[in-house]
Amino acid sequence: MKLVSEFRDPQLAAHLIKAMYRTSRRAVSLMEVCGTHTVAISKNGLRQMIPSPISLLSGPGCPVCVTSNRDLDKAIAVARQPGVILATFGDMMRVPGSYSNLSKERAEGCDVRVVYSTMDALRIAEANPHQKVVFYGVGFETTSPTIAASILEAKKRGITNYLVLSVHKLIPPAMKALLDSPELNLHGFICPGHVSVIIGSRPYQFISEQYHLPCVISGFEPLDILQSILMLVQALETGQAAVHIQYRRGVREEGNPVALRTLDQVFEVGDAEWRGLGLIPESGLKIRTEYRSWDAEEFLDLDVPAPRKAPGCLCGDILRGIKNPFDCPLFGTKCTPESPVGPCMVSSEGTCAAYYRYERYRVQDEDRGRRGEVPQLKPAG
Repeated sequence: MKLVSEFRDPQLAAHLIKAMYRTSRRAVSLMEVCGTHTVAISKNGLRQMIPSPISLLSGPGCPVCVTSNRDLDKAIAVARQPGVILATFGDMMRVPGSYSNLSKERAEGCDVRVVYSTMDALRIAEANPHQKVVFYGVGFETTSPTIAASILEAKKRGITNYLVLSVHKLIPPAMKALLDSPELNLHGFICPGHVSVIIGSRPYQFISEQYHLPCVISGFEPLDILQSILMLVQALETGQAAVHIQYRRGVREEGNPVALRTLDQVFEVGDAEWRGLGLIPESGLKIRTEYRSWDAEEFLDLDVPAPRKAPGCLCGDILRGIKNPFDCPLFGTKCTPESPVGPCMVSSEGTCAAYYRYERYRVQDEDRGRRGEVPQLKPAG
């Protein structure tokens, strides 16, 4: 398929939107749980195009954003250790912890290095055998298998100075926590595409079986998302609660068995703290005992101060879907991408960053779709 013509065609988009108008008869709240979906929705003005009874809420789909201050402070404590090199993906550098961030720590002399893959961190460890190289493992099921593979590779090659600080998280338990929350009244989920490539559709079955709600695993292009919204509306109107895969070109029901086996070999499920959601049972990944030689928390004596929240920041509420960025008094004033107060403004997939870049000036155009104008669609990236 030609990506631009097939997945961003304005006439096809208009057809899907008209179908929503014909189908939608009641107010529904749908939540996307993927930062890439959040960006695509904001960038293409989809929120303003769909019928007004359909409310799109952004959930905890950004791994940078849901990392708690405690876990950020832990990484900063690692960076301050003598004889330690902290390797991290670049999107974690400017995320504010309780008292500092990794960018500031590097400026003050800590050896913090940005890498593009876990194998880069392994190479740093090989080149610096007399130092501990700690990879800061942040992410969902999408990236966790690569971190697991790096530990297996370190074991195979006898690299003993490579360690992982694992704060990985699992998406389905967070979705369950949202459904159990009295603050929200969700009617369906737009499930993350990248995560689902790894885990498949089966881990979402509890949503339809226990909560009798539909969910759709969606691709990332504008037409993918519009079709997923239409599928959810149709399911709600007909009373069909099931897990649907819209993103058929990327997701299989069983997911990626090889990646899942690698994940299970190295990690075990444990409790994890999420920004905005608190401690969620069995929502994190911990390094198994047999691989504890590569677990940073086993070897480093970390002095981590009590975490604190930035005054006025609503990131936690925004990640739960009970507030949007316009509700935050800091949004666009004290908190901007150049001077972020919370992680939702730092990450390129953060809800606040997406609203700041694409939706600040759309308030006056929120009825554009209702006037029947054909949307002009842009790439999701």
